[in-house]
Amino acid sequence: MEPVRHDDRQEIASLRLQPAVLGKRRNWKKHLAAVLLLLPLLLFIIGFFVVPMLYILYLSFIDTERLSGTNAVYSIDNYVRFFTDSYYLHSLWLTIKVSLYTVIVSLLLGYPVALTMAKCSPRVRGLLTLLVASPLLISIVVRNFGWYLLLLPNGTVNQLLTGLGITESPLKLLFSEAGVVIGLSNAYMPFMILSIATSLYNIDPSLEKAAAILGASPFRSFLSITLPLSLPGIVSGMVLVFSMSMSAYVTPALMGGANVPMLPVVAYDQIIHLLRWTYGSAVSYVLLGITLAIVTIFTRMMERRRYREVFR
Repeated sequence: MEPVRHDDRQEIASLRLQPAVLGKRRNWKKHLAAVLLLLPLLLFIIGFFVVPMLYILYLSFIDTERLSGTNAVYSIDNYVRFFTDSYYLHSLWLTIKVSLYTVIVSLLLGYPVALTMAKCSPRVRGLLTLLVASPLLISIVVRNFGWYLLLLPNGTVNQLLTGLGITESPLKLLFSEAGVVIGLSNAYMPFMILSIATSLYNIDPSLEKAAAILGASPFRSFLSITLPLSLPGIVSGMVLVFSMSMSAYVTPALMGGANVPMLPVVAYDQIIHLLRWTYGSAVSYVLLGITLAIVTIFTRMMERRRYREVFR
């Protein structure tokens, strides 16, 4: 009878496998705990966002003009009608134009504030942050009514302009594109300021000191160092302001009225006033698709241009 040989390699292999198996079990338990913690939030998002959005998408493909009894007729006529009607195309262009103006105004007025926040002491920075974020504590309806009173033909702004001799007659600021841009800029400028300030906080101050030692002027240092390194914050702020301006309803409805028919107002009128649910759903998804397309193209262009290294 041959003696049983003991193979040490099998024991070594089994010992090596045990930590790997234990590690996989621990990772599985960690993932399970994370899923259980996120489950209430996921159910909330699915139930109150994903399902309604899918239902609106379903409605947008129903053709109410060719209904046969209770059977729905599906087609893309709602989308074809939108892109072949000059009124709705004008509303789309008006929405994009007003949103771009809002981004430009927010960037030009918000960047100096963010730069000041980055350069000042921590105590003053906290005070400025509180002042910037304080308008967000007030309802946007209240703020719009405040601007409504200021921009009236006999309001404070026009009285000031005519009193100083800047204009001979009151300007039409209310129920115009200018009024909507003013209201949207006031509402969303804090997002631009805080986004840019976050990028400016991460810039090493020694870079500007090195540039000054090498003979660069403050303006040259700003163009070569500060501005490029703050591009991620600028892009984030522009995307936030543009997206929220494209989907804003309260400000265009109060400050623009019928003279500035932006797409959110048009979609609301189609659904609530005209009871054209299917066409209003199509308008909503056109607005969503155009916004996503513009934001995606803009971010890809910025990340692939000269300063693409900053976004890595």
